[in-house]
Amino acid sequence: MSNTAELLKGAAELFPDEVVTQAHVRHLDLPQNAGRFALITLDNGLDHTKPTTFGPASLANLNTAIDQVEKEAADGEIVGVGITGKPFIFAVGADLKGVELLKRHEDALAIGKGGHDVFKRLATLAVPTFAYYNGAAMGGGVEVGLHCSYRTVSAALPAFSLPEVFLGLVPGWGGCTLLPNLIGADRAVSVIIENSLNQNKQLKGKQVYELGIADALFEGADFLEQSLIWTASVLKGEIEIARPDVDRGDAWHQAVERGRAIADSKVHGAAPAAYRALEIIDASRNGDLARGFDAEDKALADLIMGDELRSGIYAFNLVQKRAKRPAGAPDKSLARPVTKVGVVGAGLMASQLALLFARRLEVPVVLTDIDQERVDKGVGYVHDEIDKLLLKGRIHQDKANRLKALVTGSLDKAAAFSDADFVIEAVFEEMGVKQKVFAEVEAVVPEHAILATNTSSLSVSEMASKLKHPERVVGFHFFNPVAILPLLEIVRGEQTDDASLATAFGVAKKLKKTAVLVKDAPAFVVNRILTRFMGEIQNVIDEGTPVDVAERAIEPLGLPMSPLVLLELVGPAIGLHVSETLHGAFPDRFTVSENLKRVVEAGKRGFYVHDSGKPELDPEVAALLQQGETVLTEEQTRERVLDAVAQEIGLMLDEGIVAEAQDIDLCLITGAGWPFHLGGITPYLDREGVSERVNGKKFLAPGVASVPA
Repeated sequence: MSNTAELLKGAAELFPDEVVTQAHVRHLDLPQNAGRFALITLDNGLDHTKPTTFGPASLANLNTAIDQVEKEAADGEIVGVGITGKPFIFAVGADLKGVELLKRHEDALAIGKGGHDVFKRLATLAVPTFAYYNGAAMGGGVEVGLHCSYRTVSAALPAFSLPEVFLGLVPGWGGCTLLPNLIGADRAVSVIIENSLNQNKQLKGKQVYELGIADALFEGADFLEQSLIWTASVLKGEIEIARPDVDRGDAWHQAVERGRAIADSKVHGAAPAAYRALEIIDASRNGDLARGFDAEDKALADLIMGDELRSGIYAFNLVQKRAKRPAGAPDKSLARPVTKVGVVGAGLMASQLALLFARRLEVPVVLTDIDQERVDKGVGYVHDEIDKLLLKGRIHQDKANRLKALVTGSLDKAAAFSDADFVIEAVFEEMGVKQKVFAEVEAVVPEHAILATNTSSLSVSEMASKLKHPERVVGFHFFNPVAILPLLEIVRGEQTDDASLATAFGVAKKLKKTAVLVKDAPAFVVNRILTRFMGEIQNVIDEGTPVDVAERAIEPLGLPMSPLVLLELVGPAIGLHVSETLHGAFPDRFTVSENLKRVVEAGKRGFYVHDSGKPELDPEVAALLQQGETVLTEEQTRERVLDAVAQEIGLMLDEGIVAEAQDIDLCLITGAGWPFHLGGITPYLDREGVSERVNGKKFLAPGVASVPA
């Protein structure tokens, strides 16, 4: 038994639940009498909804297939070897389920070495090797192809990426070493660092070809057939693949520096993966593959044994798995059908909601407002957005016509809502206004209709309290921009019944939103945490710490934007309103900043001006600020802010606002864009010792978002 086989056998014992990928070898005669060819197909026996992955047993199967074709190649029985995937899927990389279970550095090192040892054999066969990227290819799926002599890609391929840095790893089976040596360091930095840290951006087939990763591009319908005709021409010498020379001079150094600047702007040094990947890219400049592979093995093992990766996998599992089975949601069989939707209000938020309901539910949606001009403007917005989708090629003309016909406006609520199954209000955030709207709507809708509120901070129970049927009122809180942020906080009022709640969850699923069940309490989850977070930063500034120090203090969290830039996005007036609501509920913990009041009263849209392209403190705002004498350092500021957040999350869990800490993290990742590499927030607070300092205990059990003991 070879060393590789022994290595993989040992690793397989650590991954008892691996979904094993087979590597089927079949032989065929190439067109144009080019010779006999061996084709390896990667297939886990399941359909495309369960993509093919590489765990130890899967790698062992590929190793065995390579044993066979290696002998055939050496004996002159075949002229080449190809590798492809099952329908719609090439392969999507390492099996992360097993990575979570690893407890020892040497076991992690074996995973890196195992992948390398198998994949690099493809480069040493006695015949040329070909990768046919027929479908989704990520991580190790991309890397196995990089070890081949040639690559083709399908124009229909929807997703191609090296997402490891996004999760807290490096492309560790050849990606960091081979890709820059194939397409140059700058393009490799775009794929490995920039796309990864840009919310795991995917490449399409055409882009893979244009970057030079693939040597040929073919249509999806007859992709394999065309790839084999092309292969025959390559083997016969009729097609020569000319790859441009890679610039190994100053351009390589500049590319690595560009990568560092991207990493700094995204994670601010808070997560090591991007920097480790850049070190390997930097070191692979001289084309020494063996040295590069060794560096990949070491980086992979170090990162697998680090908590950042565990947090990344934890976050990935929250978004991929927990989000699909919301904790506490009633039985879906109780949900009622929704065949028409009403939207009260026709402002920007209401119009965004109307567009989303029409696109996802494909049922009639009717907007109402207090005058015809507003109604027309709201419907006009939706129609314009549908036209934009048409222009971008996201929908075809028939679909655009159908969607436009579904969205109408009316001043008459009785006529508009008499047959609606689901009515959502998106009017001014004031209790009296919302109660009045619901009273009007209840009088005209059918008895089974759900009344949903998009409130961001007000009590759903109080809103429903004066209605004849408070049991059908549910909180349905979207995040702005509606089309982009996946989170939907579904709020159960004191009297909300299971059927109404189940219907709300059913609608959320059709809207393709991540729904989290939330108890009816001021500002629910995201806004409550963000308001406490922002409030503490505001307090520190009000007491005397310079604005730039307070902002920089938070950089190590690697948040998508700084607190005061976020305030600008939300709007200072809304920020002030939510802080006043929460101050009313919890006066001992939530403050109302006098400086923020001054900014709002002066009609300012934020603290910054952006004239130079980067945010600078607005001199007019600086003149408004009245600060005390207490100046904190960045570290003191960060400690104070994190302590406040940890205290608030602890209280929210005690109050039963959500089922578990996992739901807090899911909300922050999908509703506020908090980074995967933190796992949201609770793993970070646990890791930094904040949870125990503030609450006397960690939020998560050992081994959850951390290396198992």
